[in-house]
Amino acid sequence: MINKFDWDSKPELNITPLVDVMLVLLAVLMVTTPTIIYEEKIILPSGSKTKVLEKIQIVEISIDKNKIIRVNKIKYDFDAFADNFMLSSRTLSKNSTVIIYGNKTLLYNDIMYILKSVKEAGFSNVSLASNG
Repeated sequence: MINKFDWDSKPELNITPLVDVMLVLLAVLMVTTPTIIYEEKIILPSGSKTKVLEKIQIVEISIDKNKIIRVNKIKYDFDAFADNFMLSSRTLSKNSTVIIYGNKTLLYNDIMYILKSVKEAGFSNVSLASNG
């Protein structure tokens, strides 16, 4: 009996066991990977202990509907605000943050007058606050 090999037949591959093995390996890797701890020695530079950070002062300016201006609880008249603020700001740091609160019934020009006066006094960190 002579076995003849049929060259025209196409063998089918059964890949089910291969997929089963790969899924088991994937599950094992997914379980073990979070528990692996990587440790690397890092030498950090030493910090400067001589420089002390200064606390930035906040200057709050509020204007009510009667145009009464308060700068850190000190009252100023609206018409004389520019000159008075220029004199009183000499004791403040020019790096201070200035926050301007204004009543919503005030005109745009009134708020811009306060903003211009603060900028002329030498402050650069000026913000207009809103209610929402």
